Amino acid sequence: MAGRNFLFVPGPTNVPDRILRAMAVASEDHRSPDFPALTRACIDGLKPVFKTTTAHPILFPSSGTGCWEAALTNCLNPGAKVLIARFGQFSHLWADMCRRLGFEVELLETPWGEGAPVDRYLAALDSDRQHRIKAVLVCQNETATGVTSDVPAIRRAMDSVKHPALLFVDAVSALASIDFRMDEWSVDVCISGSQKGLMLPAGLGIACVSQKALEVAKGTTSRRCYFDFGDMVAANSSGYFPYTPSLQMMYALRESLQMLAEEGLENVFRRHRYLADGARAAVMQGWQLKLCAAEPRWYSDTVTAVLVPEGVDAAAVIARAYKRYNLSLGAGLSKVAGKLFRIGHLGDLNELMLLGAIAGSEMAMLDLGMSIEPGSGTAAAQTFWRKN
Repeated sequence: MAGRNFLFVPGPTNVPDRILRAMAVASEDHRSPDFPALTRACIDGLKPVFKTTTAHPILFPSSGTGCWEAALTNCLNPGAKVLIARFGQFSHLWADMCRRLGFEVELLETPWGEGAPVDRYLAALDSDRQHRIKAVLVCQNETATGVTSDVPAIRRAMDSVKHPALLFVDAVSALASIDFRMDEWSVDVCISGSQKGLMLPAGLGIACVSQKALEVAKGTTSRRCYFDFGDMVAANSSGYFPYTPSLQMMYALRESLQMLAEEGLENVFRRHRYLADGARAAVMQGWQLKLCAAEPRWYSDTVTAVLVPEGVDAAAVIARAYKRYNLSLGAGLSKVAGKLFRIGHLGDLNELMLLGAIAGSEMAMLDLGMSIEPGSGTAAAQTFWRKN
């Protein structure tokens, strides 16, 4: 098909040409005397993105899922109890991993379309008088439903009952797109990945680990090897890695961090909110459809999950968009399969790019006979942006 693919899944995201050029380097000796400069540029450059001065960013050749496993196996003893809410496919998968690794899971079932239930976290922690819960897990941005949760409120709930559990946050589809504050929110392990707001290809798992969590990890007995925090921190202290790192991805990361610094992180957050508001205007004001996110307080600035009317198969919308218009949209997953499609709007993105995704979605829905006014979505988004 002529023209380029319009990639509007909520990850992997578009990789800017500047980053692609930065990756185009020859392989080199990762034990050379010059290599530590690249390691330190990546680790030091990540700290402002996580908003930390004390925690340690760690790079694994993996996806964010690898960092889920690293957080659990480094910081918890076998059979330890964790508290997690399930309100989308990715919180479901993290809870499933906990069980498969042998941890005890206290699961807070939550409607898909809502965020992490702070009051229920509080109640569970308050009733845990013997402090059997060793870690509290929360997805900051649930990609499957287009929902963002209130992480600082979870921390306040923990502090209000003086619960000593560690706080693990999945910020895979939030970091470098939605505000995250490692130190201020006292997060112990943050999990992220390269293929979302950092604008890189998939393949780099990025964790940020507090000093408290690193100390806890020294005494835990869960088995780990490849994902050992201690091995990584020890090797990183001299600028190296315990095994072969992803060299080209590190060059890409260094360039990405430079781009974020040039734009300014707060400007990046504002841009994502501005674009997301335009997408939401297209859905609700233009197309007269509903979001999966049940309330404005949960709206995500990185992905919009669009509910289709009863009797319409969202998978057909996605297929039509791809096959006819070369537009890649995100599918509904698990409980919401066939009920919604997702427009990812994070990373390297501007108004014209997002208008292409809105227009392509609109044409696909019209082709399937949905009752939508042609041009209504793009008009609503443009109207919002012109006024703001």
